[in-house]
Amino acid sequence: MKTTELRNRAVIGFMLAASVILMSCGSVSNTEYSVSASDNELSDNYDTVSEQSEDTETVETVETVDTVNTANAVEAVDTAEKTDMAEAVDTVEAADTTETTDLAEADKEAAVTESREGFSVSEISDELFDRMKRGNTYKEDCIVPREDLRYLLVLHKDKDGNTHQGEMVVHKLVAEDVLEIFEELYDADYPIERMVLPDNYLADDETMMRDNNSSCFNFRFISHTNKVSKHGLGMAVDINTLYNPYHKTVTNEDGTTEEVIEPATGEPYLDRTKDFDYKIEKDDLCYRLFTEKGFEWGGEWSDMKDYQHFELPTSITAKYSEAYTQSTN
Repeated sequence: MKTTELRNRAVIGFMLAASVILMSCGSVSNTEYSVSASDNELSDNYDTVSEQSEDTETVETVETVDTVNTANAVEAVDTAEKTDMAEAVDTVEAADTTETTDLAEADKEAAVTESREGFSVSEISDELFDRMKRGNTYKEDCIVPREDLRYLLVLHKDKDGNTHQGEMVVHKLVAEDVLEIFEELYDADYPIERMVLPDNYLADDETMMRDNNSSCFNFRFISHTNKVSKHGLGMAVDINTLYNPYHKTVTNEDGTTEEVIEPATGEPYLDRTKDFDYKIEKDDLCYRLFTEKGFEWGGEWSDMKDYQHFELPTSITAKYSEAYTQSTN
């Protein structure tokens, strides 16, 4: 009896223990499910966070792209503006250069008066002035201001009808008149053999006249005076000098006389009854044109003859000579 009772109690105990164990297993299973559920929730939360992160990264990427694009756009605008500004500056500088060039050309044109092709009047350029000083027409003691002189370019024809470009320096007072005279002489085929500056001959009159050169300005004082000669003023013009010589009979202190002929090689042309090329005569075209402009002809003088020579009257030239002399004192 006791054994049976003990056995029954053991069975009951065993069954109770098994129930406890089974209940415990159920709890564990439920717990594992809960953990699994929590893991799933975490997984879901992670996915959500990941999606949010990805969205954030996408937004950040878009914002970065937008920022880069904006930066690039700004830089492009800046570059374009800088390019436009540079081009504008270049345009302004080009305009300034063009304007400066135009002004220089305008100044040049203002300094040069061209009546027609081959004939012009201009101021004395630096290059020409240097040439005149080296050539000795503008000497160290010259008192005629450079600004009062003018450079003529003219065309002229020799006796064979060949055209040459001539040059002459004259006083500004007579520049336009002398230019007009040479235009008319050229149109009429009036022969002038040679016309270059006396500087080509180092301002030596005799050498130049022997070469039949026509000229004007060559500074010098009248011998034994402080008065500027008319050639020294640029107010006397010599034409075809060899064939139209200067001639004067000089009485010496001892009573003897001698002839002065310049150039010396012009003696054969003192006989004005002869006919020869380049001869100037009263009432010929050269004579008429110069005298109509107020010049006097040396071929009409009584105490000497200077057939090559045309000059302004002393009543005009003396005023200039005196004014220049006083300006240096």
